[in-house]
Amino acid sequence: MRGMKPNPPTFRAAAADDWGAIEALLTEARLPLDGAQAHLASFVIGEADGAVVCAGALEHYGAVALLRSVVVSADRRGSGVGGLLYDELIAGARARGIDKLFLLTTTAAPYFARRGFAQAARDAVPTALQASREFQGACPASATLMSLSLN
Repeated sequence: MRGMKPNPPTFRAAAADDWGAIEALLTEARLPLDGAQAHLASFVIGEADGAVVCAGALEHYGAVALLRSVVVSADRRGSGVGGLLYDELIAGARARGIDKLFLLTTTAAPYFARRGFAQAARDAVPTALQASREFQGACPASATLMSLSLN
């Protein structure tokens, strides 16, 4: 297997029995669990070789959404899986008529900046989105807020 390129993931909507795998990925990456399980239906997971290798969610709030809990298994980081997951999530947001995405990050601002996200002011966040667990303390106040217009 050494030197062989891993199989690319196939993507699908998360099901109730996927929570354990998502929770393990988030815990391994030290990402917040708070509020994630409540939005399990908004997760997309990527599977390869019989395992969940990535996950991410779009919490919908009208015409805006919070991109959250984007995670790739440690053994797949740097392999392009994150980019494939990102493309899947963006396509899903566009298909649902989302105009603008927001995210909070403490470690991945450069990654998302390369994909068009820009830093945003907290007062630019719609009130409905501010009610999410991410804004209510799941992410620290020091987290970078970023946004991306999909229009």
